[in-house]
Amino acid sequence: MLGTYNYGLVVISVLVAILASYTALDLASRITASRGKTARAWLVGGAFSMGSGIWSMHFLGMLAFSLPIPLGYDIPVTLFSMAIAVVVSGFALHIVSRDSLSLRKLTIGGVLMGLGISAMHYTGMAAMETHPHATYDPLLFAASVAIAIAAAIAALWIAFTLRGESPWMRYAKLGSAVIMGFAITGMHYTGMAAAHFSPDTICVSGPLVDNSWMAGTLTGTTLIILSVTLALSVIDARMISNTANMAASLQRANDELQRIALHDPLTKLPNRVLLEDRIEQAVAHAERSKAHCAVLFVDLDRFKMVNDSLGHFVGDELLRGVASRLHGLVRAEDTVSRMGGDEFVLLLREVDGVADAMDVASKALAALREPFRVHQQELYVTPSIGIAVYPDHGNTAQMLITRADAAMYNVKKGGRNDVRVFATEMSTFFPERLMLENDLRRALERREFELHYQPKVELENGAVVGMEALVRWRHPRKGLVAPDQFIPLAEESGLIIPIGRWVVEEACRQNKAWQDAGMPHLRVAVNISGLQFRQKDLLDTIAYALESSGLSPECLEIEITESVVMQNASDAIVTLEKLSTMGVHVSIDDFGTGYSSLSYLKRFPIDKLKIDRSFIRDVSSDMEDAAIVRATIGLAHNLKLRVVAEGVETAEQLQFLRALGCDEYQGYYKSRPVPPAEFELVLRGEIGLAPVTISPAVAA
Repeated sequence: MLGTYNYGLVVISVLVAILASYTALDLASRITASRGKTARAWLVGGAFSMGSGIWSMHFLGMLAFSLPIPLGYDIPVTLFSMAIAVVVSGFALHIVSRDSLSLRKLTIGGVLMGLGISAMHYTGMAAMETHPHATYDPLLFAASVAIAIAAAIAALWIAFTLRGESPWMRYAKLGSAVIMGFAITGMHYTGMAAAHFSPDTICVSGPLVDNSWMAGTLTGTTLIILSVTLALSVIDARMISNTANMAASLQRANDELQRIALHDPLTKLPNRVLLEDRIEQAVAHAERSKAHCAVLFVDLDRFKMVNDSLGHFVGDELLRGVASRLHGLVRAEDTVSRMGGDEFVLLLREVDGVADAMDVASKALAALREPFRVHQQELYVTPSIGIAVYPDHGNTAQMLITRADAAMYNVKKGGRNDVRVFATEMSTFFPERLMLENDLRRALERREFELHYQPKVELENGAVVGMEALVRWRHPRKGLVAPDQFIPLAEESGLIIPIGRWVVEEACRQNKAWQDAGMPHLRVAVNISGLQFRQKDLLDTIAYALESSGLSPECLEIEITESVVMQNASDAIVTLEKLSTMGVHVSIDDFGTGYSSLSYLKRFPIDKLKIDRSFIRDVSSDMEDAAIVRATIGLAHNLKLRVVAEGVETAEQLQFLRALGCDEYQGYYKSRPVPPAEFELVLRGEIGLAPVTISPAVAA
């Protein structure tokens, strides 16, 4: 007896098989992404959904088949075939949700799953209540089982491979579902083709309902089950994805907070917190291995001058450049850290001793001496470096940092731009410096500052033609504190602003008092720091000092270092022109130590150049110094500027400068800086007046 097919139901069965396959692939991802009870719930629910889908495809295929006689089905046997489909589906989902899938496990699982699908199919066929029962072609029967096993192995491998959630896998799953759907239906219809019904076959029971109605109901129910399963899977995937994104965002935020907490925001180097932790680790490692580790404290000399002259943006770029060069000097296991400001610390995790640390410090000196190119400008900085080595100088992070810091300040005290290893006698310097800074903050209100004056002398006739006002600090306990001890502190702390304001006002007041007392009308020179020069109220400060004292602007000279005006030349020109308009004279101090551009120098409204004392010291014996001084004097005279030589201490220096045509000099050869009362005696001697008792007002 030959049967026929309803091709509409055949197509529907193929679509159901494809949908069931896609659902199976999606469920594999859900089970893999879940844990515990959630994973077990997905496994049970997925087994039912996937099994019902496969069984529905099988039953739709059977409903699509019709014989000349009506067909009926044994309900218990039919439900048993469905149970087989559910169990087989659960088995398959369990296999593909494992962490690994070896070839052996894949083969065994595929064979068992293929046999299970075949059992479902032929159990379903056995549910047909016909007499006699169908017989099967052995070859096609074997082919259907082989197809079922092959399809099962392919399905397991595909499902295991496509468990991820990336977007491209959705398309891969869809294509794989089509292939799997055709493979499953191919097995089913091969099995149907293997069945033979004898011509005298009869149905021992009539159909319960019309096949068309049953097919529609089954299709609708299956689609609902699979659609709900897919919807739940999508919702769960979205929830997991959102949760994962939130967790990832939180982790990124935590990582960023940790990075911010442990790194310097400007240079991205480790900060003090992370540095101390790494030093403690290095100390512990060195203790175990009987080795050494070293801490190098690096401070940039006169870095505030860059910030004050060119602004913080340039200063920040310079710090990044310094950080990059220092980082390039050390090994991967070492650490370069920024402590703040212009202070850096290098941790050398494992060294043989002080010699290794000195070698790295020497390389740092050489590297940082090279010019930095920042915003089309060449900047030069020099470092002061202090070294402390474990276990020689301490066994904790705080102790090593503090003692390297003390060694660095000892370098500063000795002239900067050098390296020193910590020694016991340095240990008192750091606390003294801290106390000195605290006292400095109260010195101005306690009126502990005073001005000393050094005469400026005309080389041609030896007459005093001016004086320079130099601030001194008379400490109540320490006595007279040297300027190189408190001026750097004042610049670092910003106290140089109020101190500088007081210096200008006091110098103007004192000079006017001498003039009113009948002394010569000389010009007093006052140094202006880079930080003062950048202040917006500088001109107001100078105008107020002149107005309150009554001193003529012609009798005031402002001295500005060469590096200050050259590092911000365009703005400096504007300020200098305003000072010149006021009638105040301007001179360039420490000329020759900076990096002047002659094109700018000729545009500055200045009156004098002061040659730095470093060139004067050996001018009579050193040919290079003599050539520099000769060239500077010639340059200045060509620009209609007068030249002042600083630091003249011997007759030989004076004679040589006179031969070169220098205009003025100042130095110990004539007089050291002296208090106002002593300087008044110098002035009286200049005009031939006998010494007199100085009034308290003038002496002040």
